Amino acid sequence: MKSSQQFWDKAAPRYAKSPIRDEKTYQKKLAVTQGYFHPDWQVLEFGCGTGSTAIIHAPHVEHILATDVSSKMLEIAEQKARDAHVSNVSFRQGTLETLELATESFDAVLGLNILHLLEDVESAIVRVGEVLKPGGIFVSSSALIADLKVHWRILIPIMQRLNLAPPVSRFNKTGLINLLTTAGFSIEYVWQPKRDSVFIIARKK
Repeated sequence: MKSSQQFWDKAAPRYAKSPIRDEKTYQKKLAVTQGYFHPDWQVLEFGCGTGSTAIIHAPHVEHILATDVSSKMLEIAEQKARDAHVSNVSFRQGTLETLELATESFDAVLGLNILHLLEDVESAIVRVGEVLKPGGIFVSSSALIADLKVHWRILIPIMQRLNLAPPVSRFNKTGLINLLTTAGFSIEYVWQPKRDSVFIIARKK
């Protein structure tokens, strides 16, 4: 956790200034997710980064708890929320493992562009199931590291040794879906906008 925190603390200013690479894809993911939301919902987002997605979703639910390992990311997120006059998003530093989260307390959990950055994806998915209410949804958007082109699979370890890339987990779409179903989720929506990424909405049975 400490090495990840240091990496993302250092990356926060640059990350905050970077534009969305595929605006059309991002907007579709937002719209699909909001189609599931209800005004009285309690939502958890882990790995929220600088809070942009949580702030966009805020008008569609009652409250969002947005968490991240990086205090620098959260400082930027809190300022964004103040600038947008959004008051129903709370930010908290920590991970799924370290934060005290009540069992079956959330209607939805968002894990966007984060699962492939976790060392233990299986445990994270199990933890998501624990904090979700029965029938709640888990929305994930993940890079499929196992499906990256060969040159990226070679470059990533080199970049990691130079502290230019974070730790990553290598799974493909089938492997991720198997982890979700094994943890007790049913798959409701799968969209693969690119070969090396997948957007999934899974429901806790």
